[in-house]
Amino acid sequence: MGYNLVSNELIKKDIKKYVGKTIVIKYGGSIMKDEECKLAFLEDVASLKNIGVNVIIVHGGGPNISDFLKKVNIESKFKNGLRVTDKDTMEIVEMILSGQVNKELSGILSSLKINAIGISGRDGNLISVKKKIICNNSEAIDIGYVGEVKSINISFLQGLLEIGCVPIISPVGFDDKGEVYNINADYAASAISSAINAEKLILMTDVEGVYLDINDKNSIIQSITIDEIKEYISEGIIKGGMIPKMECCIEAISNGTKEVNLIYGRRKHSLITHMFYEENNSTTLKGGETEWQKAI
Repeated sequence: MGYNLVSNELIKKDIKKYVGKTIVIKYGGSIMKDEECKLAFLEDVASLKNIGVNVIIVHGGGPNISDFLKKVNIESKFKNGLRVTDKDTMEIVEMILSGQVNKELSGILSSLKINAIGISGRDGNLISVKKKIICNNSEAIDIGYVGEVKSINISFLQGLLEIGCVPIISPVGFDDKGEVYNINADYAASAISSAINAEKLILMTDVEGVYLDINDKNSIIQSITIDEIKEYISEGIIKGGMIPKMECCIEAISNGTKEVNLIYGRRKHSLITHMFYEENNSTTLKGGETEWQKAI
């Protein structure tokens, strides 16, 4: 079903360099609303797995959560791009992420004859967190049950990969007291990719990448370094919601991930196109000299 990845004569990049390597993919948000693109994405994951690439998916589900909260007359509130999550909201967040979204994705991938396993960060003590406090003009703001990743249970995750599974992870974690927390999916994916020294962290997004001028679609930045990101943020070129996403990318590179890619998720088979075709449809982040020296 889907792309015949191995036999397609148009492939330009070397498949072999990915065999046996691990990539972490963050998938979620508004791009999940397109059912055809969702199926194409999971077909691409199946193709990667079938040629021997280890794949871990970390998914979001913000629009699904907001839709359900609206149905039960609970207002969605955000601070610095993070959902304010009280006890009642946390119950709904876990129900939607770990129940509805997680099982839908694992079910579709399983129907493609892949051993997909849907889990949350609570399973197997996978994601340990501490309460996240945000600051606004030096004022600490409590946003409820929102977690900041402390540690990843690497052996549990590697064990799933070794038996041939594709873990599909809901970004819900726990603290030292067993309390449940919502985690931003970008940061959860970054922490996981760093913990296992992934070959790639891929963020499937609703934009084609980072632009020098957001109004000029030809100004996409195809390759960027950590130093350039910091410069562009200070100059206001990178701004708004792209800032925390790029900070997440910096964190991944600085802590062990070899490469980070932002890929447009609203195009069918954009994952395969990125990995195996000579097409510039993404922004790639690699470390500057200092970061690579640290990795070595």
